[in-house]
Amino acid sequence: MTSKRIPDGFPDRFLWGGAVAANQCEGAWQEDGKGWCVADINLFRNDVALDKKYNEEITTRDILSAMQDTQGVYPKRNAIDFYHTYKQDLKLLADTGMNSFRTSINWSRIYPNGDEQEPNEAGLRFYDNLIDEIIANGMEPVITLSHYEMPLHLTTAYSGWYSRELVDFFVRYCETVFTRYQHKVKYWIIVNQINLIIHESFNHLGIAEDKVTNLDEAKYQGVHNEMVACAKATAIARRINPEFRIGMMFADGISYPATCKPEDVLATVRRNQMEYFYGDVLLRGRYPGYAFRYFAEHNIQVQFFPGDEEALRNTADFMAISYYYTRISDAESVLKHKTSYANPHIQASDWGWGIDPIGLRTKLNLYWDRYQVPIMIAENGIGAFDKKEENGEVRDDYRIDYLRSHLAQVKEAIRDGVDMIGYFPWGPIDIVSCSSSEMSKRYGFIYVDLDDYGQGSGARSLKKSYGWYQRVIASHGEEL
Repeated sequence: MTSKRIPDGFPDRFLWGGAVAANQCEGAWQEDGKGWCVADINLFRNDVALDKKYNEEITTRDILSAMQDTQGVYPKRNAIDFYHTYKQDLKLLADTGMNSFRTSINWSRIYPNGDEQEPNEAGLRFYDNLIDEIIANGMEPVITLSHYEMPLHLTTAYSGWYSRELVDFFVRYCETVFTRYQHKVKYWIIVNQINLIIHESFNHLGIAEDKVTNLDEAKYQGVHNEMVACAKATAIARRINPEFRIGMMFADGISYPATCKPEDVLATVRRNQMEYFYGDVLLRGRYPGYAFRYFAEHNIQVQFFPGDEEALRNTADFMAISYYYTRISDAESVLKHKTSYANPHIQASDWGWGIDPIGLRTKLNLYWDRYQVPIMIAENGIGAFDKKEENGEVRDDYRIDYLRSHLAQVKEAIRDGVDMIGYFPWGPIDIVSCSSSEMSKRYGFIYVDLDDYGQGSGARSLKKSYGWYQRVIASHGEEL
């Protein structure tokens, strides 16, 4: 009797997919009325160590300089030209057997400046065609509404999410898209990796550091405004189509205690609470007590506006996570705001990301125990320097090993009782890296012949991992 209650594999309606972001694949950055977005000013640099490559804070002067720069390399502006090649790319992706595909809508294609009253019809038509093509290829569209594509005007004319005006701007954008695709899209992730306000801070919140007096406080005010906007958008979504499934998304950042010293354990618990914070608000519907203490201890004032607490009761239906690596923390690292560091007991990728498949099972259990809502792995993968052999093959056994070991732990988490609804390897076709704006950090099953400077034929070819993923999906996860 007991054994019959333990699932013996992936659920029947499990979403086998792949995930990309518009700003990292589409290109066509000035076509069909698209406005400037924050990703358009992400500069590629080849003079930075691999483990230090990530987008840093930025000033208004930096923004204007990037907009006028004719010498620098900004790979996300052209990316892999998915805007023009999506039909053939989606066909290749669908041929893996994928039954779902996650991408984002670039906010600046729909509202080029972000504060317009009316949307850009040409941008909406592009996503009409893209979503239709996803469906025509037998894949369920999973759409992210904000994935580092905020209109840049909302940074320069306002102060990004720190400005309260963005709540209404974003809700208007969400309502436009929900209405347009109400009969085509079921699964929505409103904000990608909403807890990333340290790394990817500017790309996420669009707050130029010279426009605020206290950047840390501005970030928490900004994410508060953003969470209120998410909750308001969720309420509108349910009025438009009660069958919608609305997700909130973490970048998994929970760390392990470095030791069993009580001080290290407590410091890690308190650190991790501020990683859970966003889910506690968006899945439980209210601010937790530990957050108020954190704000008091760090001299942070977060302003609640009339109706905010009521709005936040509109909670999400599922949680999505991106999972790439784990880190550890101790009392000293938390006190010094380093917060976490590399785990010496596990191997790491070339970019210093610790490879920890068991950690995925651990985190899935922690999230399930805390929230009791379905979980989607919206991103998982390993960036690597893929080498093309003389015969054109890419033998990426390291990618197969990484994904196989992580999927094995997902299966164990399902046996633990975790309600899993989908698995989306990141970048199933090579795209420009989010954090380092380079093509050489490749994740895909499909090789794209472009280098860090955008040079190459752009031709697509299949890696060894492509056939492996086909077999995994065909066996519904039985053959890993």
